[in-house]
Amino acid sequence: MRTTLSVIKADVGGYVGHVAVHPDLIADAERHLAAAHKAGLVADYRVLRVGDDLQLIMSHTRGSADEEIHRLAWETFQAGANLARHMGLYGAGQDLLGDAFTGTVKGMGPGSAEVTFDERPSEPVLVFMADKTSAGAWNLPLYRMFADPFNTAGLVISEALEGGFRFEVLDVIDHRRVELDTPEESYLLLALIGTTRRYSVRTVRHRRTGEIVAASSTDRLSLIAGKYVGKDDPVCVVRCQGNFPAVGEVLEPFSLPHLVAGWMRGSHNGPLLPVSFAQASPTRFDGPPRVIAAGFQVTGGHLLGPVDMFDDLAFDRARQEGLRVADYLRRQGPFEPHRLGAEDMEYTTLPRVLSRLAPRFEAVVEAPGERPAAGVAS
Repeated sequence: MRTTLSVIKADVGGYVGHVAVHPDLIADAERHLAAAHKAGLVADYRVLRVGDDLQLIMSHTRGSADEEIHRLAWETFQAGANLARHMGLYGAGQDLLGDAFTGTVKGMGPGSAEVTFDERPSEPVLVFMADKTSAGAWNLPLYRMFADPFNTAGLVISEALEGGFRFEVLDVIDHRRVELDTPEESYLLLALIGTTRRYSVRTVRHRRTGEIVAASSTDRLSLIAGKYVGKDDPVCVVRCQGNFPAVGEVLEPFSLPHLVAGWMRGSHNGPLLPVSFAQASPTRFDGPPRVIAAGFQVTGGHLLGPVDMFDDLAFDRARQEGLRVADYLRRQGPFEPHRLGAEDMEYTTLPRVLSRLAPRFEAVVEAPGERPAAGVAS
């Protein structure tokens, strides 16, 4: 059976502030998807949330970027935003940047990740959902899952994985894409995706079969709106087992709470904490950034699950390490590297604050003798 799994998310209103999604918004989204299921548009669905982001997980047979599936998501988010306004929730509709649906949610604010595949006899899929961070947050974990033999033993000991994987990388600034093969081009790949604010891994494919194994959302809200309107809060879908890394190999990269951009006002670096569904309400300085993992068995288009994959004591040390890193960074307050660099701050509220200083700057005129002559030590 050929199945598409679409994960589409948006912040339609925070409860309280940017902490959570009100249960009424989740129930409203479930009503919309239940109606679509009854009408035969979707085969199955789940509604989850991480922080203040509403997550729609839908299985269907219509393929990726289908207009009716994206319209369903858009109308569900619009209804949620209207309910959020009525309830007085914070930032109601903040991720909905367009007025009229244009055929896809891409470029309209919501984030989306979709994979279309022929179901295997057993089809385990993990859906990662992050809050208070940007699309580049997946670069390091995806590299480790599919290109790092110190993480993924299958790259060394499994014939199914030894041919490597093909990474599609998107330049979100200049809207260009490039494909790189691992292991041969691993160093070139790292040269790109280490710059997480510009380059994002969009898809990963199994080189020998061409099958898609992972897809992530790459939209940056600030680049769409031209100013800071909220964090990107990306999603990522990863297929597991067989020709792909095992479930444990896909989860292992999150044992390191790596630094990501986002946190308070989208202006700070912080550790990405792997947390259970119940811990996905970031309150400390609107953070630290969180990631949850929902595990499913996809069978005939139906979603068996979710299993809360980070609800495991094996990730306790990662959480504790992340909290220690958070303590260290918070003590640096508004200074870099806790605060993002100047280039990234251009898309936050800081430029409006600093614009008031512009008239007060004066040119520096150096009098003769104030600077040492060339070749003379000062």
